[in-house]
Amino acid sequence: MIAVRAAMPAVVGLPTRVLILGSGERARQLARDVEEEADGLFDLVGFAEPSGVSQAGSPAVPFVGNVEQMAKRLRAEVVVVAVEDRRAGLPVDALLACRTRGVAVMSDVTFAESTLTRIPLDLLRPSALIFDEGFRANRLTRAVKRALDVALAAGMFVVAVPIMLVAAAAIAIADGLPVLYSQERTGQGGRTYLIWKFRTMRRDAEQAGAVWAIDGDVRVLPVGRLLRMSRIDELPQLWNVLRGEMSFVGPRPERPVFLDELKKRWPLFILRELVKPGLTGWAQLKYHYGSTMEEQARKLEYDLYYIKNTSLFLDLVCIFHTAKIVLTGKGAK
Repeated sequence: MIAVRAAMPAVVGLPTRVLILGSGERARQLARDVEEEADGLFDLVGFAEPSGVSQAGSPAVPFVGNVEQMAKRLRAEVVVVAVEDRRAGLPVDALLACRTRGVAVMSDVTFAESTLTRIPLDLLRPSALIFDEGFRANRLTRAVKRALDVALAAGMFVVAVPIMLVAAAAIAIADGLPVLYSQERTGQGGRTYLIWKFRTMRRDAEQAGAVWAIDGDVRVLPVGRLLRMSRIDELPQLWNVLRGEMSFVGPRPERPVFLDELKKRWPLFILRELVKPGLTGWAQLKYHYGSTMEEQARKLEYDLYYIKNTSLFLDLVCIFHTAKIVLTGKGAK
């Protein structure tokens, strides 16, 4: 273990040295997130305020000279612009000088996206969505993705028929009929459709109304827990994939009753409707099941990253890691 840790810097290089321009809450929250989630790949060498005056209570390094001089003194490789209000003015000449010296200059949103593999809602400005590249896939990518969906769904459906018959019999013995249930979900373009799953809860699970599932949910049948852990309860959704209502990879489809409330609180939820919902997705792999409004907002950050950077390679990464999770039962509720 000691030998591996000693050899790592030679393999992956030393952490990238980052200077953050700004010392307010945006800058500090970004620093906390990078320290917690970036696996030690970045070394935050300091904070600086263009005004030369640090905000009260901030851990800012005093601004000395200009950004170019400070980046040189601290040997920064990246300058991240995370000021609270850009309208107050930026040291544009100094930032340009940094670029000409080979120091990367990035906005806080771009830096967060590349290091955290999510797009933090508290940093996001509308201009980032208007001017940044992404949030679109070319026609060839969509065609290949659809062909991959059909091939995988058809192959898995044939192989899974015996498993689904056993699952149906187990549910019928444990809690009677029906063994399947359907729910209305919102898909691409805001269109609603019926999603199919094996029933894992009691028949009276939602007599009091729709609620999110939680850890240790008492409504889940004992056989239902096994089906959820193995993801067998999701197999009927292969039919939704074959019908073109879903894809293998994408944001998880949400129920309209929840989605209306989520859109009111976070309007960017509507961007999830740019793509088809999926059996698995980046948010499901990177974050646990969301059972509160705040947790749903964090999952949205990962969904936005996937939608903005959608590619066949990213889909294959998601499929590979989903297979690993299915084999270990990790993350089931």
